[in-house]
Amino acid sequence: MSLHTLNDVTYFDLNNQVNIPKNNQIQLEKDQAALAAFFKENVEPNTIKFKNLQERFSYLIKNDFLDATCIDKYSFTFIEKLYTFLNEQNFKFKSFMAAYKFYAQYALKTDDKSAYLESYTDRVAINALYFANGDEKLALRLADEMIHQRYQPATPSFLNAGKSRRGELVSCFVIQATDDMNSIGRVINSALQLSRIGGGVGMNLSNLREAGAPIKGIVNAASGVVPVMKLLEDSFTYSNQLGQRQGAGVVYLNVFHPDIMNFLATKKENADEKIRVKTLSLGLIIPDKFYELAKENTDMYLFSPYDVEREYNTPFNYIDITAEYTNLVANPKIRKYKINARNLETEISKLQQESGYPYIINIDMANRENPVAGKIVSSNLCSEILQIQTPSTINDKQIYDTLGNDVSCNLGSINIANMMDSATDFGKSIETMMRALTFVSDSTKLDIVPSIRKGNDDAHAVGLGAMGLHGFLAKNKIMYGDADSLDFTNIFFMMVNYYTLVASNRIAQERKQSFADFKHSKYADGSYFKKYIDQNWQPKSNKIKELFANHHIPTSADWQKLAADVAQYGLYNRNRMAIAPTGSISYINDATSSLHPIVNRIEERQEKKIGKIYYPAPYLSNDTIPYYQSAYDTDMRKVIDIYATAQQHIDQGMALTLFLRATLPTGLYEWKNGHTPKMTTRDLNILRNYAYKKGCKSIYYVRTFTDDNTEAGVNECVSCSI
Repeated sequence: MSLHTLNDVTYFDLNNQVNIPKNNQIQLEKDQAALAAFFKENVEPNTIKFKNLQERFSYLIKNDFLDATCIDKYSFTFIEKLYTFLNEQNFKFKSFMAAYKFYAQYALKTDDKSAYLESYTDRVAINALYFANGDEKLALRLADEMIHQRYQPATPSFLNAGKSRRGELVSCFVIQATDDMNSIGRVINSALQLSRIGGGVGMNLSNLREAGAPIKGIVNAASGVVPVMKLLEDSFTYSNQLGQRQGAGVVYLNVFHPDIMNFLATKKENADEKIRVKTLSLGLIIPDKFYELAKENTDMYLFSPYDVEREYNTPFNYIDITAEYTNLVANPKIRKYKINARNLETEISKLQQESGYPYIINIDMANRENPVAGKIVSSNLCSEILQIQTPSTINDKQIYDTLGNDVSCNLGSINIANMMDSATDFGKSIETMMRALTFVSDSTKLDIVPSIRKGNDDAHAVGLGAMGLHGFLAKNKIMYGDADSLDFTNIFFMMVNYYTLVASNRIAQERKQSFADFKHSKYADGSYFKKYIDQNWQPKSNKIKELFANHHIPTSADWQKLAADVAQYGLYNRNRMAIAPTGSISYINDATSSLHPIVNRIEERQEKKIGKIYYPAPYLSNDTIPYYQSAYDTDMRKVIDIYATAQQHIDQGMALTLFLRATLPTGLYEWKNGHTPKMTTRDLNILRNYAYKKGCKSIYYVRTFTDDNTEAGVNECVSCSI
C-alpha cells in the first residue's frame, strides 16, 4: 500500500480519543495505541527494505538521494560500527505526534513520495556522518547526542544533512540597506536569493530617507520605506522555493524614523491595499530614549536619516540615538518631525493586539551586553539573532566599493530534560554540539550575497539554544516561574555559556584562529568574565542542587582558568548562543516549545489534509497535571522573569513570545483590579516595559487567545523555528 493510497487506518481515531476524557481521566494510553498503529499501518508497510546496510547505501547514492562525498570520508566498516551503536540504543518515539511529524516532514522519501527511505535512526546516522566531516570519534559522539535527543539541529540542518539534492543548512540571515538605489536593489536581490535557498531574512530599512525627503535637491521626491517593503513582499512571494512554501522575511525600522507611523499602518487590517503588507513581518528597533520619553509622556522627535547621515557622515543605523538625542534635536540642519511618544507606544500595542506584530528589539540593551567590537543594528526573522553588522557601499556598476558584514546563523537546540537526565558529561555534550554547529558555519559559502559570506567568514557564528524547559520543570514538580524554576534556569544557562566558551576556545587552539577582531572584545581583555569570577554561581535551593548533582557546575576558579585560556588562545566563534522558537522539531523531541509554558495540556494541531491531531504535553500524568498551567493563564511577568534570567548568560537574544487572553483571567494582573477584564493597550505597554526593565533584549510575538476560542497573532516561523 502506497503512502498515496492509505485508507482504513486507525491511528487518527485513536489519537483523537486522547482529547475525550474517560472517567474524568485523560486517555493517555490512546496516544500510545495510535503510535503503535501508525508504525503497523503506515511506516512498516511503506518503508523500502534492503538486504543489508551496504545495499541501502549503494541504492541511495546511485539514485541520487545521498551525497557520496560525505559517505566516502568513512570506511564502510566504521559506518556499520556507527549503526551497531545506534541500533543498540533502541530508540523509540514517545508519542504519536513525534512519529507522525518525523515521517511527514523529515524522513527521506522516494521521488514520487510513495514510500519511506529512512527511519529516525537513519536520519541521525547521516547527520552524524555529515557534521563530523570524516572524524569517526566525533561522528560517534554526535550520534550519541542525537539518538538520545539531547541535541537537535535546526530544521534546515537536520532535514538536508547528507542529501545530494539538498537546500542550505543555515536557518536565517540579517541584511540592511543604505540610503541609495544601488543598495536597495542589492537588498531586493539578496532577499530573492536567500529566500530561494530556504532562509528567513531580516532586513533593516532605517537608513532609507523618509517619504517626502529631497532627492538631488528636489523636494518631496523620496517615497520612503513603504514602497520598498511592498517590493520585498513581492520578492518573497515570487521566490518561494519551487512552490514548496512562502518565502519569509521581516523588515525592521527604528522608532525614531519619520516613516514610523506609515510603517505600522502597513499591518492594520483596514489598511489601504496600496500600502498593506500581508505576509511580511514587522519589527521595531527601539533605543532606550523611547522608553524614557514615553514614561515622561512627552513629545518625541523623528529624524531624517538623510540629514543625519550628512551631518554625522555615518548611516542612521549607526548613530546612538539615546546619546545623541539632544544634539539631534538642537541641530537646525537635521529635519525633524514631532509626535507624542505615548501615542506611538499605544499604536504599537494596538497593532500587537490586532496582528501580533511588531517584534521589539531593545537595541541599546543589546549593544550594552554585546561582548564583541562593533554595533548590533538589527535582528532576524524570529528576533533571537543579535550580531554586529557593518554597512556596504555599492557603485553604479553594482560592484562593492566597500564590502560590509551581514549575518547568517545556523541554529540547534539542547533538549533540557534529556540533557539533565542522560548526559554523562555536560561539557563533552556541549562541545559536540558546538562542533556540529561550527561545521555548518565553516561549510557555508554563500557567494550569492557577498556581505553574508564575509560576515560568516569573519564570525564563525552559531546559535545554540534550548527547548523543553516547562516539561522538565513539570516532570520535577516545579512550578513555572517560581523561585526554583528561576534558580534552575540561572544555573543551566550559566553552564551552557561556560561550556560553549570552553568548546570555542578549544577549537581556536586547534586551528590557531579566532574570530575577526577578537583582540578588541571583552573576552580578550577579560572583562566579560568578571561577573562569573566575582560571584558565586551555585544553586540556591536543595532541590536544584539535587537536580545538578551529577553535573559539574563551574566554579569561580573554573571561570578564572577559562578567562586565562581565552586570553591566550582566543575564541573561534564570535557568537555562540541564541534561543530560537522551536516548532515541529519540539514534537519530534517530545519537548515543550523553547522556554515557554505550554499552551494546552492536550495540544490541538490542525494538519493539512488530515484534520486535527492531539498532542499530550511531555511527561503529562496525574502527578504532573498541576504543574502544567497554560501560558494563557500564566502571568507573563513570570515568563519574562524566566527569559531575563537566562538572557544574562546568552550573548545573543531570545525569541520571547507573550501569551494573553482577550479577556484576562481575574486576579492575574493587579493593575486590572477594578478595571475592565478585557486586554487593553495599557496591559501590553506595562508588559513591554517590564521586559525592558528586566533585561530582555527582544520580544518576538504577541499571541492572543480570543473570546471565540481562536488564537490571533499565531506565527510559526518555518525557517528559524527549529
